Amino acid sequence: MTTVREASLAVLREHGITTIFGNPGSTELPMFRDFPDDFRYALALQESVAVAMADGFAQATGRPGLVNLHSAAGVGHGLGNVFTAFRNRTPLVVVAGQQARSLLVGEPFLFAERPAEFGEPYVKFSREPARAADVPATLARAIHVASTPPCGPVLVSVPVDDWDRPAGDVSAHRVVGSVAGDPDALAHVADRLAAASAPAFVVGGEVDRDGAFDDVVALAERHAARVYVAPMSPRCGFPERHRLFGGFLPAAHDGIRGALREHDLVLVLGAPVFPFHTEGAVEGDTAVPEGTTLVQLTDDPAHAAWTPVGTSIVTGVRHGVHALLAGPPPPQRPFPAPRPAVARVEAEDEGITEELLLQTLADLRPVDSVVVEEAPATRGPMHDHLPFDRPASFFTCASGGLGHGLPAAVGMAMGRPQRVVALVGDGSAMYGIQALWSAAQQSVPLTVVVVHNARYRALDQFAEHFGISKPVGTALPGLDFVALAAGQGVPGVRVERPDELAPALTEALRSTGPVVVDVIVR
Repeated sequence: MTTVREASLAVLREHGITTIFGNPGSTELPMFRDFPDDFRYALALQESVAVAMADGFAQATGRPGLVNLHSAAGVGHGLGNVFTAFRNRTPLVVVAGQQARSLLVGEPFLFAERPAEFGEPYVKFSREPARAADVPATLARAIHVASTPPCGPVLVSVPVDDWDRPAGDVSAHRVVGSVAGDPDALAHVADRLAAASAPAFVVGGEVDRDGAFDDVVALAERHAARVYVAPMSPRCGFPERHRLFGGFLPAAHDGIRGALREHDLVLVLGAPVFPFHTEGAVEGDTAVPEGTTLVQLTDDPAHAAWTPVGTSIVTGVRHGVHALLAGPPPPQRPFPAPRPAVARVEAEDEGITEELLLQTLADLRPVDSVVVEEAPATRGPMHDHLPFDRPASFFTCASGGLGHGLPAAVGMAMGRPQRVVALVGDGSAMYGIQALWSAAQQSVPLTVVVVHNARYRALDQFAEHFGISKPVGTALPGLDFVALAAGQGVPGVRVERPDELAPALTEALRSTGPVVVDVIVR
């Protein structure tokens, strides 16, 4: 007899999923009976940390991440980062425990009521199979759904007594391919792009996720198009030191309108149009200037549906860009003038500035290193002083929710050989500080740089936006990240003076295991 557990593990092996992230509870233990040697269980000390670690691991490896959560309480703890995985478009499979089927006639302790509804609307697929025998096939279907563009998290709830029951047959099945847009529509866009006088591109996270980075560079150079990064983009979609790079669009109507005003055609590649974070004074109903044609290429039908103007083509970005590269040649256009170079900053006696920290990190980090960032108030200086020029070199939280960056960096470091740098604010770090213990247990080459300004500074900035002169609940005095790291088995160093910064970062970037650099910034 093949049990549900054995058949489910076979399904996971078939898809190359042999690392399980989680924090197990009583309703999950039978899943791990006689745990096979070719699988790895990565323990996190809180469920939200487990979800973010699985997210980072999935983004690093390009395969679905698997996270095991405990019934209703565990799924509840993890939901914030399930939401982030949904916004990140990360293929993530959540296997949640459930009480025994024989007890579900009542309301047993630690059961999940209506478990398939718990993760909605931030899961693409959610099921508790009607029969134990259906668990492996449901798990296989969930993996396919998670991996199909637009990728995202899925949830399968499994009663605790299902794992040792007989399994149904599950045939090997592969789902391959990506979305190819309508060829006539893409040919029409190629013609319009060639005829434009001043085209611009806006790139989003799908460019990097779909492996279209180099193709977008080739298309931009062919058309001498200025390239902007979409608001709140979670990945690097264009080299930021390229002469065509135009900067980062703000998440506000008037800022976007001002940046795009000089362009007669705007091609949005792999991004929604547009996510806003603050209100602004605008003329008209959208951020797109009057007289400017907008075209969007996206693999997400939902993003295409709510785009307010122009033409949206549902397509994989790589397929779409290849079609545009095959279009007619444009007239000879002069390249737009490059952005003015940002001046280097000098150390000051008064202490370390964010600009100095980021410039020093840019100077010292290995060329092939990866940065996972969750320091919202530092994003502006980062854009100026920590540029990214390679695909798969920068990752951040697409949802805006805190608690993803530090554990995601641990998962990222587990999934790739290159050095990973977690750049996190002090407030952000405290949402998932338990991830340091997992980093120590996994012995990952991770450098954690804490931007320590002793407050939720992003909230202070928003307080100014709202005209609030005395914000409440934004100060964070007394945090000691070296002590917090040491208590979880990770060495750390506190840096307060400019002359200490480069030596501390140099040593931390060479470490074979995790290190915390707690940088006090003024």
